Amino acid sequence: MKKTKNIIVLGLASLLIMSSLVGCSTTKEISEQNNESQIKVGQVITKKPKYVFLFIGDGMSHTQVNAAQVYNGTIKNKDKVKLEKLGFTQFPVIGNATTQNATSFITDSAAAATSIAGGVKTQSGVIGLASDKKTKTETIAEKLKKEGYKVGVVSSVALNHATPAAFYAHTKSRGNYYDIAQQMANSNFDYFAGGALLNSKGLDKKQKDTFDILKEKGYKITNDKDEIMSLNSESGKVYAINPQIQDSFAMEYSIDSDKDSIMLNNFVKKGIDVLDNEKGFFMMVESGKIDWAGHANDAMTNISDVSELDKAVSEAVKFANKHSDETLILVTGDHETGGMSIGQATTGYDTAFDILENQKISYVEFNELLNKYKEKTKEKDAKLEDLLPIIKENFGLITKDDKDVAKKDNKNLVVSDHEYKKLQDAFKETMKEKDKRKEDEVIYGNYEPLSVTLTHIMNNKAGIGWTSYSHTGVPVPVYAMGASSEVFNGSYDNTDIFKKLVEVCGLK
Repeated sequence: MKKTKNIIVLGLASLLIMSSLVGCSTTKEISEQNNESQIKVGQVITKKPKYVFLFIGDGMSHTQVNAAQVYNGTIKNKDKVKLEKLGFTQFPVIGNATTQNATSFITDSAAAATSIAGGVKTQSGVIGLASDKKTKTETIAEKLKKEGYKVGVVSSVALNHATPAAFYAHTKSRGNYYDIAQQMANSNFDYFAGGALLNSKGLDKKQKDTFDILKEKGYKITNDKDEIMSLNSESGKVYAINPQIQDSFAMEYSIDSDKDSIMLNNFVKKGIDVLDNEKGFFMMVESGKIDWAGHANDAMTNISDVSELDKAVSEAVKFANKHSDETLILVTGDHETGGMSIGQATTGYDTAFDILENQKISYVEFNELLNKYKEKTKEKDAKLEDLLPIIKENFGLITKDDKDVAKKDNKNLVVSDHEYKKLQDAFKETMKEKDKRKEDEVIYGNYEPLSVTLTHIMNNKAGIGWTSYSHTGVPVPVYAMGASSEVFNGSYDNTDIFKKLVEVCGLK
């Protein structure tokens, strides 16, 4: 009986080995016959993506992602410790990318985006060139354009800002905005959308307007909402500019938008309509103001923009659901900004993210309210008490003398004596001319003193900490789904995002 069993087992093993060999042979034959759609990466046969989405949350790392999940979960589940997960965190593949550049473990956006777009390490401030500031990269967008893909670049900030520029421009300095804009016009990419342009007429405003050059190159330029919403695959080359521009030619923060605002997800949806074609497309989408809110240590504004990015990603997922074996979606960050933490010294092992729900506007919009007050009030006549109603309305913070102090929901929003002293000190600095203020970057980070002090108080009460007004060197997550997504699993460098895309797309 034992001998019979061994014979059966050996027979089954032989069958398994034979079927395995046949399977390998079949896979190889299919690969050879259909190398247009299948690419061999290492020992894995992967599906070549026809449609590629690359989402970059500028300044977004693990903490920014989870802060949004903690906030959304806190608001939805008042008395429970439960995350409300973002859609892209549910992607089946997750990687982890290091972000150092050629000269520092803490990168800037230009060098980081150059690594992602072109696969090389370079110096901070450099776009599309290697660390020698001479050798040009060929970006993934440029490579795919040569292969017949249509290409789109979308950003919530100016389209000639560092991250979007890294996909089409090559220059020694990210500050060469006019030169970058000329390269944008000459890129022949099919779809630009989001923010406007910095220095479209040059620093001296005497150069030929870039918008005129774009028109000469065949681009339809529109900032009309109805026109933007009617764009389609017959529209030709397009530059769609959000009609509601806020600071530095960028789109509004999500927290400052209204029901009539065109949001990042709208530009992704329109991009799909414009770019959709038989040969495929590549779309890079940046949520650039996650970074700006991180620089300003404005947690609620940061969280809102991360959630808005998730909505934009969902448009790509809807498209992928109709083209499941042909679409690759990647979501990552270029670096972390602000040294954000979930947990702060004054709250110990606790958080109170529901406090953030009382913040109604970003630091930028509050600055506007401050400017109006400063315009009509002399420094010697200014009193913090004048602004307490505005602070209460927009941040929910109240003093112990406020008439609503006894209300149950307000107990965590009462400003302590120590916090009030901080507000008074910051208010005095805010009312001074900028060249007469105390040079204390550690306290205010060159931001409006009262605004940043208000967000710090809100953050501290909620249980959020910050270590910096600059970038940090922590790794960033890479979420992936769709065709060849398994290649993006594991831990690697940000230059490998480019290299992996080149491999799975069958490029050289």
